[in-house]
Amino acid sequence: MEALDFDDAAAVLAAQPFSVLVGANLTTYLPPRAVLEIPLRPELLQQFGFVHGGVLSYAADNAITFAAGTVLGPSIVTTGFTIDYLRPAAGVLLRAEAAVVESTKRQALCRCEIIAVAEDGTEKVCAAAQGSARLIDLSR
Repeated sequence: MEALDFDDAAAVLAAQPFSVLVGANLTTYLPPRAVLEIPLRPELLQQFGFVHGGVLSYAADNAITFAAGTVLGPSIVTTGFTIDYLRPAAGVLLRAEAAVVESTKRQALCRCEIIAVAEDGTEKVCAAAQGSARLIDLSR
């Protein structure tokens, strides 16, 4: 199966209602990498003012799947991932940078760093994840 180009991949992200709700943007989609960015706003924070863990997990999940899509094509789903929260995330932007580590014809293993960007441009890795995605048969 052939991978999508950047415009088609961005359209896939834009067709995901939850991604629209979160405000995610695809900024890189080039084998073997994908980068998602989420502008931060109060609705994405938890009670202490840090980015909610669910937003960090969403970013890792989608970045991993889009990175896998660069080598497997568009008919894929996440099969699982683990995430480690390293420090509270705060700032104006969240960036999830994922890359394929290994792949077969049907599955790809990816790693992801989630970076919080402050207003002054300072970047801090706030979480790291590893996961995989595999091809699915959409005709079923």
